Amino acid sequence: MRLKSAIWVSALVRRANGVGAFTAVRRRGAEEAGAIFVKVATLDGKAALYGPALPSLDADRDTGERMFAPLLPPGTPESAAEERMAREIRFDPDLWFVEIEDRDGRHFLELTKE
Repeated sequence: MRLKSAIWVSALVRRANGVGAFTAVRRRGAEEAGAIFVKVATLDGKAALYGPALPSLDADRDTGERMFAPLLPPGTPESAAEERMAREIRFDPDLWFVEIEDRDGRHFLELTKE
């Protein structure tokens, strides 16, 4: 059983802020099960974007944890991440959008194996 999106996002914000990153919830989505997207800005005009992993990519794990996949790799221009998120929001207005600002590019997420 998965945590509600609102609780999961709250934990991510607390975890990242607790180690010195700055985190902001830029868009609140559906409380129960909204998709979560995370942009990691490295404060040099570059960013990475992570989104929900497809269930087939998480087939070897059945833990109920939220898994993420890179949508745009680290080092992508920040404007490209913003454009991608604008498209995602038009497609799914119930999604969550979290931004982490961290010079080291830490994302604090569980990523799928590629």
